[in-house]
Amino acid sequence: MLLVDVATASADVASSSSRLAKTARIAELLRSEGEQGDPRLVGIVVSWLSGELTQRQIGVGWASLRSVPEPADTPTLTVEDVDARFGEIGATAGRGSQARRAELLAGLFAGATAVEQTFLRRLLTGELRQGALVGVMADAVGRAAGVPAAAVRRAAMLGGDLPSVAAAAVADGEPALQQFTLQVGRPVGPMLAQTASGVADALDRLGGPALFEAKLDGARVQIHRRGDTVSIFTRSLDDVTARLPEVVDATLALPVTDLIADAEAIALRPDGRPHRFQVTASRFGRRGGTPDPMQQRLSVFFFDLLHADGVDLLDLPSRERIARLDATVPAAQRVDRLETSDPAAAQAFLEATLAAGHEGVMAKSPSAPYEAGRRGAGWLKVKPVHTLDLVVLAVEWGSGRRTGKLSNIHLGARDPATGGFVMLGKTFKGMTDEMLTWQTGRFLELADGAAPAATSDRSPTDQYVVTVRPEQVVEIAFDGIQTSSRYPGGMALRFARVLRYRDDKTAAEADTIDTVREIYDRGS
Repeated sequence: MLLVDVATASADVASSSSRLAKTARIAELLRSEGEQGDPRLVGIVVSWLSGELTQRQIGVGWASLRSVPEPADTPTLTVEDVDARFGEIGATAGRGSQARRAELLAGLFAGATAVEQTFLRRLLTGELRQGALVGVMADAVGRAAGVPAAAVRRAAMLGGDLPSVAAAAVADGEPALQQFTLQVGRPVGPMLAQTASGVADALDRLGGPALFEAKLDGARVQIHRRGDTVSIFTRSLDDVTARLPEVVDATLALPVTDLIADAEAIALRPDGRPHRFQVTASRFGRRGGTPDPMQQRLSVFFFDLLHADGVDLLDLPSRERIARLDATVPAAQRVDRLETSDPAAAQAFLEATLAAGHEGVMAKSPSAPYEAGRRGAGWLKVKPVHTLDLVVLAVEWGSGRRTGKLSNIHLGARDPATGGFVMLGKTFKGMTDEMLTWQTGRFLELADGAAPAATSDRSPTDQYVVTVRPEQVVEIAFDGIQTSSRYPGGMALRFARVLRYRDDKTAAEADTIDTVREIYDRGS
């Protein structure tokens, strides 16, 4: 298959807002690739359209793409050749490697047409936002292979690798998916939660008693043990075993030989309250080796059990998995939990959890199985929503489906001491298509000087940020405030998302940096 076929399909998917259309277009491409007889290439295409290289990282980013050759007139690059070139670039190391990598990259782009160059640039820089998320991709694989999408999703979550599942499904159909089973040592897509507005809403949606668990503000980890060997994976399935020796030791102390468990690793103060999330996160940023003894140690708290001593548990109801967990893990290493159908008792548990410095609670159906990799209705998260009225300071042209629209907004809090604004971060989360259309017109009106044009294949050296007059107020929801060296106020919003634009407020009525700092201090 030629790269241009993939690049063209990617552009088609990005331009469509219909999930069905995206699915059909990807399925058409995968079916065509499968019919050509090389299922391995199906896996490569699935990986790329999901925004990932098969090599994960090859050390190429925007800086490497500031200057690329003029595009070729005729498409000649094949999927196999490009994947091999990526592998060669990633493997280049040692003296003279920088020049060699630049040479390989230039050669690749010189052979690419304009549409292929755009695709390659976005793929290599992580900007391939086209709506081909895991759910869409799994549906497309099922359609291309003629197998149920649910079977594809389960195989992908248990196997931890949708590209390999896709290759097997397209080549040999549903029977080939039976090889993807739960295995100790191979990470599983974690079950995710939907959001409830409160504990009463959670009880109503679960339709009876619920298991309420403390939602810790730590880092979720998946722990595997086979005998004396322990492997620890992040939520994104990266192996961080070498960075967390204390979690390894805690796991080896459990009275079990084989185990797969869900847990939370978190840095705690001497009084048992959590440190800021960044203290925990700093332990995950290391690239292996022995952790610095001066760094904060992490505590581990288990909350689910997927496998124990040869028995798979993920299809059992939550209550049965929890019973097995309680028999395996000491109470001091389990998250706090309450099973109740009483809204008042659930609210009291939530308030106690918040008072202890944690994020909120999880509400789980006692009868729900572990839906690996799914945002299942059996798990609901309940946590307070913080909001601020901030001022838009600048906005960036979007890419993919948002090409031609002003998208990512820069957020600022009012500084009464200077009369200016202090930037706290950026976001494009929460924006509907209607909102994108409205804000594009609005911010072009507020543009401070001539606004740079939107282009679909802008080079990283081109201007793409539109500075605007600080007049538009926007209501932002966020999960917390963290320390940041990137912004002048030393703080940044966590998981900021747009709720609505406040045309009823002027910039002089926006929240101040002092208000933001008060929220930050309460989280200490």
